[in-house]
Amino acid sequence: MIAIRRDDPRSAAVAPLMALHLAASRAQTPAPNAHALGADGLADPAITFWTAWDRDALAGFVALKQLDPDHGEVKSMRTAPTHLRRGVARALLGHVLAEARARRYRRISLETGTAPGFAPANALYEAAGFVDGPVFGHYPPSPHNRFMTLALDTRP
Repeated sequence: MIAIRRDDPRSAAVAPLMALHLAASRAQTPAPNAHALGADGLADPAITFWTAWDRDALAGFVALKQLDPDHGEVKSMRTAPTHLRRGVARALLGHVLAEARARRYRRISLETGTAPGFAPANALYEAAGFVDGPVFGHYPPSPHNRFMTLALDTRP
């Protein structure tokens, strides 16, 4: 069973997976279009960071950034290699979407890559109902980046 908890992206337990996340993301996307945040960026007060644990093993992480009072952004989601295809990413995304609804966001967006290595993430987002959307925030348009959005039902 996966346990998800709020955490510090700068913690020693997260550092190896964070390093893997940044290296993998940046290896697949040209530098000007690689927007993955490191631990210090994810420690921004506008961002909430969670980790997923399988007993004492870090299974993954995800973050949610508030863009404005009714719009959030999924940030830097990663599953540990030891936990791939075990439902961790789906659980993390479900947690973020539940939190976004609890915050009464009307929309949640994300930026991801277009390289083949991003195909599993893109499939997960599509299965959750995300659709291609407009460029948002500070991101420049690029053929290396995909922008997705999901309208949220915030009724109780």
